[in-house]
Amino acid sequence: MKKLSILVILVVLARLDVLAETKLWNLRECCDYAVANNISIKQQENARRKQELTLNTSKNSRLPDLSASANQNFSFGRGLTAANTYSNTNTSSTSFSLGTSVPIFTGFQIPNQIKLNQLNLEAATADLEKAKNDIRMQVAQAYVQILYDMEIADVAYRQIAIDSAQVARLQAFVDNGKAAEAELSQQKATLANSRLTATQADNNTRVAILALTQLLELPSPDGFAIVRPDISELPELSGLVGLTPDAIYAEAIGIKPEILSQQLKLKGTEHSIKIAQAGNYPTLSLSGGLGTNYYTTSGFNNDAFGTQLKNNFSQYIGLNLSVPIFNRFQTRNNIRSARIDQENQQLALDNTKKSLYKEIQQVYYNALNAQAKEKASQQAVATANDAFHLTQAKYENGKATITEFNEAKNNYLKSESDLVQARYENIYQQALIAFYRGKDLNF
Repeated sequence: MKKLSILVILVVLARLDVLAETKLWNLRECCDYAVANNISIKQQENARRKQELTLNTSKNSRLPDLSASANQNFSFGRGLTAANTYSNTNTSSTSFSLGTSVPIFTGFQIPNQIKLNQLNLEAATADLEKAKNDIRMQVAQAYVQILYDMEIADVAYRQIAIDSAQVARLQAFVDNGKAAEAELSQQKATLANSRLTATQADNNTRVAILALTQLLELPSPDGFAIVRPDISELPELSGLVGLTPDAIYAEAIGIKPEILSQQLKLKGTEHSIKIAQAGNYPTLSLSGGLGTNYYTTSGFNNDAFGTQLKNNFSQYIGLNLSVPIFNRFQTRNNIRSARIDQENQQLALDNTKKSLYKEIQQVYYNALNAQAKEKASQQAVATANDAFHLTQAKYENGKATITEFNEAKNNYLKSESDLVQARYENIYQQALIAFYRGKDLNF
């Protein structure tokens, strides 16, 4: 057993030496980095920024517009002269104008468009937060998967240490004629299988680390490692006392961004209907402008350019009223289409609520199962520990075979691994429940 302890310590120190060369990331750091660098989240942020511009455009639609124009025309050939006769003449004209218009009444279209775009901006902000929550949950799941795989790898290396010690022990017995060569060969085969299992476990861990680094948009998994919490130092879980799926859902529905987004979009459909109804109202606008021109005709004396621009200078101001009478039922159909969109948005909200409730149900019962699994694993560890030490004592006294010893050893190591994995799973599921209740995703 002394040799076994030394081997285990050497294996652990070798793995810690590798980890010392890498930066250790905890779950919060992983989540924050993913949120800051994930491409999908950046795209969602750009969508929100575009919605800000759309809102700004709708607010500015109340302002007057201003446009200027300059025109130059040439005419050749036979044409009507100032003397009301026709002759072959060349004429040219130059004109300048400056005009503006201000909407006075648009059937309430502009204020409703502003309110709609404001709601769309708030919905886009909620969609952005939903995207961040999604990536946080993906990162947490990948993080826990690494912990699972690391625990399996530890079990494999503990098996190697034990099997190596047994090979050395049997080799000494064989050399002294106290054990058969076949028994030594069997233990060497067991050691080879343990090494193969450890290699596979390391590969699975590397794949899990790769998956997490890809979520973080890191260029390479090289030099990346996570903080592995000490299972003995993890806080005691509060459990699910007093919690039900309905109680968790009642809290989540008021804070989850996906629900808020759908509610805002539903409220926006009311303004979409009003925008469509604006087509039934008359519109009134105020317009005004300035203008002048310069005109020449071949064969006639023409005033100078500056003189004509001064003499031909004109101003205008006017009110424009447009009354809709019949537009081929376009407004009617627009209103009906907007109401259908409202019905669809209500269905989308209902569907999002149902999906959220199903997610909470699944997490809740997963948490119950994880609790039960951890308790059962604790009992299994105690039982397997007693069985292993009993079999070990029998084996050392020649009352148990090497096969029985290896079976007891494997059962004990697996029970320890199952307990740690069950503990991680229990912590993860309860962290998810807290996350649905509005708390940070962390453990």
